[in-house]
Amino acid sequence: MACPTTFALFILISLILLQPRTALQYPEELINGLEQNLVALNSPKMSPSEPSNPQISPALNSSSSIVPALFVIGDSSVDCGTNNFLGTFARADRLPYGRDFDTHQPTGRFCNGRVPVDYLAERLGLPFVPSYIGQTGPVEDMIHGVNYASAGAGIIFSSGSELGQHISFTQQIQQVMDTYEQFTLSMGEDAAAELISNSVFYISIGTNDYIHYYLRNVSNVQSLYLPWSFNQFLASTMKQEIKNLYNTNVRKVVVMGLAPIGCAPYYLWQYERENGECVQMINDMILEFNFVVRYMVEELSLELVDADIIFCDAFEASMDIIMNNKRYGFNVTADACCGLGKYAGWIMCISPEMACSNASNHIWWDQFHPTDAVNAILADNVWSGLHKEICYPMNLQNIITQKGR
Repeated sequence: MACPTTFALFILISLILLQPRTALQYPEELINGLEQNLVALNSPKMSPSEPSNPQISPALNSSSSIVPALFVIGDSSVDCGTNNFLGTFARADRLPYGRDFDTHQPTGRFCNGRVPVDYLAERLGLPFVPSYIGQTGPVEDMIHGVNYASAGAGIIFSSGSELGQHISFTQQIQQVMDTYEQFTLSMGEDAAAELISNSVFYISIGTNDYIHYYLRNVSNVQSLYLPWSFNQFLASTMKQEIKNLYNTNVRKVVVMGLAPIGCAPYYLWQYERENGECVQMINDMILEFNFVVRYMVEELSLELVDADIIFCDAFEASMDIIMNNKRYGFNVTADACCGLGKYAGWIMCISPEMACSNASNHIWWDQFHPTDAVNAILADNVWSGLHKEICYPMNLQNIITQKGR
């Protein structure tokens, strides 16, 4: 049984998350207070140094790039700092987040290190792409790409809204259009169209439509939509937004499927799993979503004949890692590296003292997000199918090296 102090902290977190949007503008003091209390509940596992001013170092010299730019649309799976500028509890702007990143400082990435698009930027010969909302310099600063992704965002506009502000999928698509307009004004219509059409667009979104909407039964959605109908709705919305991107001269698109969130530490804790078994009911929904989205991508490939759109199955890649964890070097498959409670899935990661000393042998970093090591494997599979072929009808490297493109 949880001690009274722990239970009180849980109630406090719950009350905070239920506060109206206006109460979320400045969450720092609340999080600081929670962190100070939680430190006393858990014995120290690591002692990271205090962060200085973190600067993101470029992965490679962009002169060696094989595409002009990488543009990222999505949620916390690829957010690189968007939510640092928003009033929200979905933030990763403090240690231990980022402790294993190139700068060893928090950057806004929901991971101990890099997210998948950082590894893909390296493969493409590009710098790490910065957050769009954090850009204050000239248009030229965005010509190698920007990251629009926002933690908490979903395909449905209101998904994740209980956490505070976020930039929804539709809003991110609008930001892409705004970027295109800026490029057109800066370099001319032909040059802007060529840059966008030769660049890679990476889309990773949909998880929050389950975590923060369907599984929470917001607006009684489960009585209105069976999982199949809900998935059809999400896929049709995504399809229309990809068409909008196409009308903005986007031609190379990676659409990521969803990971098996039924295996995430939060749901292992919530559903009281005894031996780390995944929650099959949740995973079945995710499998269905991925099936529908893959079919949607096939439809788009027929409709948009001069576009290269691929679907990459994060579920397939993740389950391969979980089932063959020893081969990949992971010996902790169910427990998160950072958190409290069973499977470290009860309370979110908000303090360095809550984290394990070595994340490299863990599959999960926190309640919902994988470690840097898993992200590296996922990126390798998206790029070339190095560990497992997960992209259909081809991988990203095949798109780039196609003749006549």
